[in-house]
Amino acid sequence: MEEKSLQAQVAELNQKVDLLLEYVNQQRLKTIQIEDLIADVSIVGKDMYNSAVEELDKRMVTFDGDQVKQLLLRFLRNIDNMNAFLGMLESISDFMKDAGPIFNEVVIDFTKKLGEFEKKGYFEFFGEAGKIFDNIITHYSPRDVRDLADNIVTIVDTVKTATQPEMMNAMNNAFNVFKNIETENIPDYSFLKVMKEMNKPEMKRALGFFVTFMKNMAAQTNKN
Repeated sequence: MEEKSLQAQVAELNQKVDLLLEYVNQQRLKTIQIEDLIADVSIVGKDMYNSAVEELDKRMVTFDGDQVKQLLLRFLRNIDNMNAFLGMLESISDFMKDAGPIFNEVVIDFTKKLGEFEKKGYFEFFGEAGKIFDNIITHYSPRDVRDLADNIVTIVDTVKTATQPEMMNAMNNAFNVFKNIETENIPDYSFLKVMKEMNKPEMKRALGFFVTFMKNMAAQTNKN
């Protein structure tokens, strides 16, 4: 029994030794492969380096090794920043993917709206309106524009007063009266006929309006 137990232990030990030798052999093969790879990479790297040096020399390009080292160090120091920047680019890319359909809809709606404006004549209208500004720029000097700027408040106040309802009605009545007058067939009035007309109520009211207007005009002028 002891002999069998000893044989079993020896067999087990031999098995473990075989496994260990196999592992060592595998590690040796891996080491050889790594060494071969390093050798191949070294050869390729050396060839690439020599080719790069030769090409740079042909193009008369020189560089400082310290500067390259500093560049590599800066690159390593800013890996976190580069990762953050790449993350931001990924976020922007995801946003563009999500917003792409919405943006396309906006472009389509905007294009349709431009088509509607063109059909309604907006562009033609503004194109013709541009000629107004061309004429203004052509016919008025910078001095005229400065004078306009100096008097713009007075002009706006005048326009504001002129566009009051009572003023608009008065001007409309005056235009209607002028339109109904036959300017080519106005009768002649003698002095006596004028005096006779002056006694009519409507002429008296007209004279009263004229005198009142002139008095108020004089008072306003004196006030200014």
